[in-house]
Amino acid sequence: MDAEDFPTNRYIVQGLAEQRGLRLVRLPSELDGGLDLDALRSALNGDVVLVVLSLVSYRSGALLDMAQVNDLAHAVGARVVWDVSHAAGAVPVDLAGAGAELAVGCTYKYLNGGPGSPAFLYVRRDLQSRLRQPVWGWYGQRGQFEMGPDYDPVPGIERFLVSTPPLVSLAAIDPALALVEEAGLARIRAKGLRLGRLADDLADAWLTPLGFRPASPCPPERRGSGSHLSLYHPDAWRICQALAADAKVLCDYRVPDRLRIGLSPLVTRFTDVWDALARMRDVVAEGAYASRPAGLARVT
Repeated sequence: MDAEDFPTNRYIVQGLAEQRGLRLVRLPSELDGGLDLDALRSALNGDVVLVVLSLVSYRSGALLDMAQVNDLAHAVGARVVWDVSHAAGAVPVDLAGAGAELAVGCTYKYLNGGPGSPAFLYVRRDLQSRLRQPVWGWYGQRGQFEMGPDYDPVPGIERFLVSTPPLVSLAAIDPALALVEEAGLARIRAKGLRLGRLADDLADAWLTPLGFRPASPCPPERRGSGSHLSLYHPDAWRICQALAADAKVLCDYRVPDRLRIGLSPLVTRFTDVWDALARMRDVVAEGAYASRPAGLARVT
């Protein structure tokens, strides 16, 4: 797996490998540019059974070539589990067309679900009756209300269910997904790229002279949402705090020393991008962040 993948993914795979006495290979990955496929290619051999990767990097927004990764892994008999959390709703993803077998994701990012919204998974149809997830739950059982003594999973995708679904969250996500469907991913992607180009241009003109540098691949086509932009600054944590408190601009801080700006195409206007980066410029130029605590700035 990618050594720079989101912590939850890394910790789960680490735990499974330790539990089963398997060897976990952490592929070195460039913080801002993402995983180099040559590094993946050189690590793949007949001993590899599973590759776990995020389609879009949570930190930089770097976008992988799903079809190429699948081809590389399948050539040595390995399966790939894709995390599409930072891709779903922002960039068109053709799981079947790209040869994907397994994928997971969340709905609380570009699918508008918000905290507590449901996760989802994809299992290629021909694998659904052959795979079992490790938590055998009542909702995946054949003859559920017969309360049988042993686990006998249903043959389809329902076997991956565990317990009662979060009905309120499912009800809330329905209109959110309808909005994405109405807009269409092609239009969402196109606007995201335009937002990203504007953000790149403004950051270059206004923020680079103030000690910032891009920490995402350029141009925006190389990023998952296009409008996902990360910027490096040695005082990024202080700046992040000052932006929220003084300028009402909410960014994410990501170690080490990076501000992550997520511009959702469905709800973000071009004038919002202009105003936010102008406020960032003013906060840094005026030194308003200098009194903020260093805090997380040196956590690695």
